[in-house]
Order: sequence, then structure tokens, then C-alpha cells
Amino acid sequence: MPDPLDQDRLLECGNSGTLAGVYALTDMTRGVWKAPSGTQAVLARATLVYEMNDGENAILNPLGINALRTFPVHGPVSWGARTLQGADELASKWKYIPVRRLAQYIENSLHSGLTWAAFEPNNASLWSSMVLSVNSFLSGLFSQGALQGATPKDAFYVRCDTTTTLQSDINGGRVNVVVGFAPLKPGEFLVLQIRVAAGPAT
Repeated sequence: MPDPLDQDRLLECGNSGTLAGVYALTDMTRGVWKAPSGTQAVLARATLVYEMNDGENAILNPLGINALRTFPVHGPVSWGARTLQGADELASKWKYIPVRRLAQYIENSLHSGLTWAAFEPNNASLWSSMVLSVNSFLSGLFSQGALQGATPKDAFYVRCDTTTTLQSDINGGRVNVVVGFAPLKPGEFLVLQIRVAAGPAT
């Protein structure tokens, strides 16, 4: 990166600060469900010390290692969306950064958004109100394109009733809300099928 304290001479540094900026910009412009990578995830003002090729990237990706790449026109970009659980052999549901971050976002949002339910009578009326509140939140995410499915019913479900909250839970002062959602996964590879019309055989 250019060092402003040394007449903008290039200073070799780690990439974590720049990538944090890429995450923040992606969150602001698209949302946590968008992978902070691709040709829009430009590493502003950075120069990569090593330029990786497609073959090297193809070795690292299945291992869950995200690459930094340089492409013509776009310049240096973040080119990977895997978590530390992202190696193909692990087959983790938390393989992709946007899936993990969306789950955390939903969990944290619901945790803080349902604090009003504390000390309310733990009955069917409360459960119904909580389901309405969570449905409203998830419907908003669906309308923003954060979940997959043609309809909200395909994208998520919310349950809070006698099947999720038993009498023992009520006696213990607990309400259990079960939320399921269908996250979008990043398309890591584009497969193009090109057909060329051949002239008549001679």
C-alpha cells in the first residue's frame, strides 16, 4: 500500500485492514448476504506482491483458501468467499462467508429485536406475537433478495408454539422460537455452454 508517512512509497503490509474495508463496503451497498469478493470487491490502492494464476487459484479454492487476484480493468480484488470451514472435504454448512454472516446477522437481530418479550406472560398470545415479529423481519430480508426461494414460504419458516415451548420450558422461564431459512450461496464458478452453428458439411 502507499505509505502516506513516507511520500506514498509502497509499504508491504497484511491484507486484513483492506479486506475489512471490502466487507464494510459490501455490507453497506449490498448486504451481509453478498459475498465480499468478485470484480466489485476491489482492493483500493493496493498492489499485490504476487500475481496468482487460474491454476494456482484452482488448487487453493477447494482447500478453503481465499485468493487475492489481479485482473485487467478491475485491478486487485478479493477472489474467494470461503470461511475457515470452507474446505470441500469438510462439507460444512458454514462453507461460505455470506451464509455464515447472514446466519449471525439473523441470530443477533432476532436476539435484540425480541427483548420486548421478556417478562411477558409465556402463553399462546406471546408466541403468536413473536412469530409475527420474526416473520416480518424475515419477509424484509426476502424482499431485499437475501434468501432463496420464489415465495417467502419457500425462503423461511418460523415456529413458536407448544411443539417448541414445552411446559418444562414455561416453568423454566424460556420461550423457544425455531427459525429456518434458505440462504443464497455464492456462484464460485460460471459454466458457459457455447454452441456455434456449423455450416453444411461438404
